Amino acid sequence: MKKIVVTKNLKFFEDQTERLNSLGEVIYYDNDPKTNEEWFERCKGADIICTGMYGMKSEKVYELENVLISLPYVGVEFLDREKLKERNIIVSNSPGCNKEAVAEWIAGMMLMFFRRLLEFNRVTSLPKDEILKITTSLYDKQITILGNGNIGQQLGKICESFGMKIIFFNKGDDLINSVKNADIIANCLSTNPSTIGLLDKNFFNSLKKGSLFISSSRSQVYDIEALKETLDKEILIGAIDDSASSDVGDVESIEYKNLLSHPKIFVTPHIAWNTDVEKRKANDMMIDNVEAYLKGQPINLI
Repeated sequence: MKKIVVTKNLKFFEDQTERLNSLGEVIYYDNDPKTNEEWFERCKGADIICTGMYGMKSEKVYELENVLISLPYVGVEFLDREKLKERNIIVSNSPGCNKEAVAEWIAGMMLMFFRRLLEFNRVTSLPKDEILKITTSLYDKQITILGNGNIGQQLGKICESFGMKIIFFNKGDDLINSVKNADIIANCLSTNPSTIGLLDKNFFNSLKKGSLFISSSRSQVYDIEALKETLDKEILIGAIDDSASSDVGDVESIEYKNLLSHPKIFVTPHIAWNTDVEKRKANDMMIDNVEAYLKGQPINLI
């Protein structure tokens, strides 16, 4: 019987625990490891590892050998594929598990920004003329969605229901031409060699005056300082970012504080993914990976 370890509390639903228990001898840890060494100690001796992000960015990963690591999330660009191959470490992730949640976050942020919803919550002191100042509808506005993957496609469906004009930027397209008339630019790009640094100073300076930039992608994709300069020059009317390169919920990270330092950037601490639906899908996909591996037909390989 295979030994399976769950390195932290992944908040399984009851049926998910039953599923995993049926696949091997499972050891569960209810708390987060405090160090990478502690994470590694929890993994030692296991045939299959179900884990969160903690530990995966450390060199301790490459001290493992002959294991499956199944992940309930998408982004794995930090892993060294060659080192994994040398140690026969198979990694499966959960592509698309967060598409509904992140697309909802983007849509919600757009509505909040253009309809000024936060300003009007429980309002008592604003003058009536200010309250009745006309807000901006998303209807008939052009959105350029950078990235045509799971999140981008889901966002496109939502924007279509709003009556928006939708343009997708795909690899190989003319980036500047794709965004030149956009009222909203939604950065849904995955992090890979073709996208790192893609959204540079030239990109931001080419945007339509009065447009909004919103990003759910890791900061390696775009130049944060160039974004700030564009805001200062009032090319962009605002920016919204989920600080996706920070650890989830981390309000002390360098990236989060950097984004927070500019008054025109609305920033959340990497929570766009955090919904009940995402948690259900992500854990289901992680267990799907384990089942497929045990059948000798691994899926979702990175």
